[in-house]
Amino acid sequence: MLNQVLPLEVIGLTKKFGDFTAVDHVSFTVQPGEVIGYLGPNGSGKTTTIRMLCGLMAPTEGTAKIMGIDVSENPEAVKPHIGYMSQKFALYDDLTVLENLQFYAGIYDVPESEEAGRIKEIVQMAGLEGRTNLRTGEISGGWRQRLALGCALVHRPPLLFLDEPTSGVDPVARREFWDLIYQLAHDGTTVFITTHYMDEAEHCNKVAFMYRGKLLAHDSPVGLKSTFLKGAAWDLDVTPLLEAVELLSQMDGVAQASLHGDRAHVIIQPELWTPEKLTTALNDKGLKVESVEEVQSTLEDVFTLLAHRGNAT
Repeated sequence: MLNQVLPLEVIGLTKKFGDFTAVDHVSFTVQPGEVIGYLGPNGSGKTTTIRMLCGLMAPTEGTAKIMGIDVSENPEAVKPHIGYMSQKFALYDDLTVLENLQFYAGIYDVPESEEAGRIKEIVQMAGLEGRTNLRTGEISGGWRQRLALGCALVHRPPLLFLDEPTSGVDPVARREFWDLIYQLAHDGTTVFITTHYMDEAEHCNKVAFMYRGKLLAHDSPVGLKSTFLKGAAWDLDVTPLLEAVELLSQMDGVAQASLHGDRAHVIIQPELWTPEKLTTALNDKGLKVESVEEVQSTLEDVFTLLAHRGNAT
């Protein structure tokens, strides 16, 4: 059986701006039809990575291949295989919804004989029926988001890059947008998406954590929790709260401690601690513990732990 060509293969990808390394020897592969969540705080290198993968920026070192094509060597050959939706939705407000779709169909060299059919598909997919004659500047953020996605898909690319596409839209629009992403993946499109929302990352096939230009982890959400969160996750109702978090973070067997609302949230080694032992230890330090409750660990716990390790190196 012939080896399947990967939608995306990245090896040692690096970008330096003078003495500053924005992306530091990042390597990963993406399988067909996967939804990849690319997470990290602002300035971690997410957008720089996407710009290199799309051929918009040359890497300092390393290689990236899309559908087996080296992006640096032949960026023009890569363009038909990718769609790119930027953070700011590169739409033309003075054009109608239909005119924007027609414009991008021309940019992506969609054959004239296929253009009308493609646009009809996009309008139906994005739920834009009845809005095609509206000026883009007059529609809401959620509809602009759907239009921007449609413009990135009008040429049917197998690989779609979405750079923080759900920032600034309401929760309902965000949920509906993700329904579209899941449908695209189900139909075979590979989706590479940067996001700040941990709940979105929980529903990705794979998640990659970027921090200070480095790729700290890349696995399924279940795999990441299994690898990095060996201990139990507990929420403590304890006072004084800030003092408790500081004390917990210094205790042996506590992988991390942080604030979760009005609770102290800890990832702990259960072989070293029980709720009763932890309560006694905190009481002995003059703190008052009302309750210790085991809770479900999350990707936010993974990210916090990895960021803490990154700060320590």
